Amino acid sequence: MTVQQNINPTLATKSEVVMSARHVAKHYGPIKALKGVNFDIHRGQVTTLFGENGAGKSTLMKILSGIIAPTSGEILLDGEPVHFHGANHALAHGVSIIHQELALAPNLNVRDNIFMGREIRTARGIDFAEEERVTRALMKELEEDLDPLTPVEELRLGQQQIVEIARALQAKSRILIMDEPTSALSASEVEVLFKVINDLTAKGVSIVYISHHLEEALEITDHAVVLRDGEMTAWAPRAEIDLEWIVRNMVGENFDLGSPPDSKMGNPALSIENLCVPDTSGHGLVVNHLNLSVRAGEVVCIYGLMGAGRTEMMECAAGRVAAQSGAIKLHGQDISHLSIAQRINAGLVLVPEDRQRDGLVQTMTVGQNLSLASIAAFTRGLFTSRKDERRVIDDSIREVTVKTDGGGAMIGSLSGGNQQKVVIGKMLATRPDVILLDEPSRGIDIGAKAEVFKLLAKTAETRGLAVVYSTSEVSECLSIAHRIIVMNRGRIAAEFDHTVTKEQIMAASGEAVHH
Repeated sequence: MTVQQNINPTLATKSEVVMSARHVAKHYGPIKALKGVNFDIHRGQVTTLFGENGAGKSTLMKILSGIIAPTSGEILLDGEPVHFHGANHALAHGVSIIHQELALAPNLNVRDNIFMGREIRTARGIDFAEEERVTRALMKELEEDLDPLTPVEELRLGQQQIVEIARALQAKSRILIMDEPTSALSASEVEVLFKVINDLTAKGVSIVYISHHLEEALEITDHAVVLRDGEMTAWAPRAEIDLEWIVRNMVGENFDLGSPPDSKMGNPALSIENLCVPDTSGHGLVVNHLNLSVRAGEVVCIYGLMGAGRTEMMECAAGRVAAQSGAIKLHGQDISHLSIAQRINAGLVLVPEDRQRDGLVQTMTVGQNLSLASIAAFTRGLFTSRKDERRVIDDSIREVTVKTDGGGAMIGSLSGGNQQKVVIGKMLATRPDVILLDEPSRGIDIGAKAEVFKLLAKTAETRGLAVVYSTSEVSECLSIAHRIIVMNRGRIAAEFDHTVTKEQIMAASGEAVHH
């Protein structure tokens, strides 16, 4: 008897089940993304879905929200079988989804994104004034001071996520699936979202919640379900679960994110001197007279809350954002005047936070994405050498342990964690001296995180690579970093070695420490 058959009777007795997956399987050729999963959603409760990248979480959610059809099995809504013919059909039945990878139109404003495809119409056409009023009310509810007429492309990632959430709230769904809704939100925005979730469940709305922030998910969940390799391996009500239970069921016992590599430290590879970066208004500084030196073979973690200036500091070092003053030096040479491409050639690369928008070309294969940045290595005049490119791709897939059918698979077919490894592999293929990674673990699970960190530690140790990564998760500071730099409002607030405690890091960042 499988685990799944054991747990379903218990589920039914807890509270009213509004939607269920029964023996749902999904196959992509030989790959079995889901292997006969049973899953229940309860009225007015939060069911959290845990699992590593590639465990099948997003596949299951896409089936429940009508985006894809299952290979076998059925979906029940209020106890009756239902066949969705697309996301709009599911929406008409009250099921909507907030995607991890944002599905917004960047060239449209906030109001038009919220009402895209479901405009408020009158006899005279679209009622823009009413749409604007509703948008303002939604923004007030989400405590985000956004003008409805602001183009979405001008918003930072966290604000775009709020727009995506507002779009789902506007649909007034009775089942709301949230796939990593907080991955780009600040601590205060997460608090507001949790208030909204509590209000929704009080009104009888059912929430399915997917998050890699395990502690955070525990705050709001009523039930937890764990998927592993396409199968449901554990289910329990909130009272019976803790962090250890989740991690044990997701990845097995004795799990850690690695330790600082035993590197031979060399000379300073990257030096940031007295760097000032203006904020978007141009009146203040988002990076304020910052000094930082990183040696060859050293792994440095930059920790800070949203708005601390971590991203801007990295993007300025990589040439994506202009500095107001200060210098960026690579092996003692000032590279502040170089373009992004020239900095990559000189040996400085950045893995950006938003991998979908900045790190990958969605219409290309895994191999094409991997070889994109190092194309010069196998280009002779106007022609690329297929053999050399194939070698770069195969080496990269092996080096960064990408789970794929091979270089010919489309990038969109990979899980988030494997896509992130492709972005990192693409940059490592340029053989850099310094790699900057902005939130490299955003939206990837604990197992993929460990693989990403091990890869970075190994490269620091074997190649003498200088690694600088930023994070907003304290546990990630205490993994592979030799040194932890805490930023607060554009300045370095503290510097620690790897023996520091979580509490010391959080206190230095200006974050309240919860006990």
